[in-house]
Amino acid sequence: MADTLFITDNRTGKKIEIPIEHDTVRATDLRQLKVKDDDFGMMTYDPALMNTAAVKSRITFIDGDKGILRHRGYPIEQLAENSTSFLEVAYLVLFGELPNDKQRTDWRIKIRHHTIVHESIKKLMEAFRYDAHPMGMFISTIAALSTFYPEAKELNDPENRMTQICRLIAKVPTIAAFAYRHSKGAPYIYPDNELTYAGNFLNMMFRPSSKEYTINPVLERALTVLFILHIDHEQNCSTNVMRSVGSSHVDPYSAVAAAAAALWGPLHGGANEAVLHMLDEIGSVNKVPAFIKEVKEGKGKLMGFGHRVYKNYDPRAKVIKNLAYQVFNVTGKNPKLDIAIELERIALEDEYFVKRKLYPNVDFYSGLIYQAMGFPLDLFPVLFAIPRTAGWLAQWQEHVTDPEQKITRPRQIYLGYGERNWIPMDKRK
Repeated sequence: MADTLFITDNRTGKKIEIPIEHDTVRATDLRQLKVKDDDFGMMTYDPALMNTAAVKSRITFIDGDKGILRHRGYPIEQLAENSTSFLEVAYLVLFGELPNDKQRTDWRIKIRHHTIVHESIKKLMEAFRYDAHPMGMFISTIAALSTFYPEAKELNDPENRMTQICRLIAKVPTIAAFAYRHSKGAPYIYPDNELTYAGNFLNMMFRPSSKEYTINPVLERALTVLFILHIDHEQNCSTNVMRSVGSSHVDPYSAVAAAAAALWGPLHGGANEAVLHMLDEIGSVNKVPAFIKEVKEGKGKLMGFGHRVYKNYDPRAKVIKNLAYQVFNVTGKNPKLDIAIELERIALEDEYFVKRKLYPNVDFYSGLIYQAMGFPLDLFPVLFAIPRTAGWLAQWQEHVTDPEQKITRPRQIYLGYGERNWIPMDKRK
C-alpha cells in the first residue's frame, strides 16, 4: 500500500489523498481543501513550530525520548570523549565526515589563517562603553564584519562561501576575548596560532599583558569538550533564525549576528546563568528541600531541569557532570556544587519531577564549570556562541544550497477587522 493519507473535509464532503514522506505531509497539499473556489485553502496552525518540519537536514539527529544526540551519525558522548580538538568536530559537522590526518592539518591551517581581526574592528570595539555587555559587543562586531568583506554576499560561489565560513569560525574567539578584555580595561591579546582553538581563546582571555601565561591542560581540555557539546542542536531558536535570515541570501556575518541575538535570550543561551542565580538564591544544602517544596507548589522554578526536546536525561549533561569534577580538582570546588548535587538527587527521586520527566540538561552544570574557570556570568552566552557559530554555518550552508528552499515567509491567521472606511477627525469617538 502506498504511503498516503486520506482526508475528508466535513465542511464540503471533499476527499483528498496526499503522500506521506518521512512521516510528514506537505502543508501545501492541504490547500486543496477549500469551501469556495477563491479561498486560499487549508493551512496548518502551529505556534512556536512545535510540530512543523521546515527543513530536511543531515547534520544533527535528536531523539528526545531516548536521550540521543548525534552529529552526522556520531553520538555526542563519543565525540566529546575521543575528539582532541574542537576543529575536528567542526569539520565533521560542516563536511559530513571526520577528517583524515591531512584534512585535519589543512583545515587547521585554513582557520588559523583568519584568526586576526582588522585593526579597525579593534577600534570599533574600543568605542563601546566600559560596561557594555560582552554579548552586545559580540553581536555588533560580527555584524560589522560584513562591511569588511563585501564579497561575502556572493553566495553562489562555493569557494567564497567556504572562505567566509573559515573567517567566522576563526574570528569569533578573538572577538569574544576582545569583548572581555574591553570590559576589564585590559589591553587586547592577539591570537597565537601555535595553540589549539580552545587554548588560544584561554590565552587571549586571561594572559597578563606583560607576562607568560601557562594554559592548564585540564582546563583547556574542559573548554574543548564544552565547545564540542555546544556545537549544534538541530532546529532550535537561534538555528531557525540563522536559516530564516539566511534564506534572504544576506551575507553570513549578518545571519550569524541575528542568530547570536536570538541566542542571547534567557530562554536560550542565558539558561546556565539562570541556574547559578537559582543556586545563589537557595544558598545552602539544607535549604534545598524547602526550595523543592516551593517549586512543587508553583512558587519557584527549577532551572537547568527539563528541555523542550529531551524527555530523558540530556546526554550532554552526563558528560558535563563528569567534566565538572575534573575542573574542580584544578580550580577548587565551586561552593555551589554541593547544592547542585543535592538538588539533582532529590529531583531525580521525587515522583513530581520524575513523572514530568524533568531531568538535568546541559545548562545545569556548565555554568558551574565556566564560573570555576574564571569566566564572568555575562560572558556565558558568548561562550555558547563561539562553538555554535560552526553549527550555525553548517545549517546555513545546507539551507542556501537546498534547491527546495525559498525565502522564509510563514503564513498567518488574520483575526483583525475586515475592510473599514476612513473616519474624519470630528466624527471619531
